[in-house]
Amino acid sequence: MYKYLLESVEGIQWFGIIALLIFFGTFCFALVRIFFSKDSDLDKISRLPLDD
Repeated sequence: MYKYLLESVEGIQWFGIIALLIFFGTFCFALVRIFFSKDSDLDKISRLPLDD
C-alpha cells in the first residue's frame, strides 16, 4: 500500500537526495569545526562534564 502511495508523489526521489546532502553537509561542517578550532577551546569543552 505504501509503495503505491509513494509512487504517486511527484518528485519523491528528491527527498532521498536532499536528506543525504543535509547529512553530508552536517558531517562536513562538524569535521571542519573540529579541525580549525583552538586546542584551548577543545580542552575547555572536554572538561565541561567533570566541572560542577
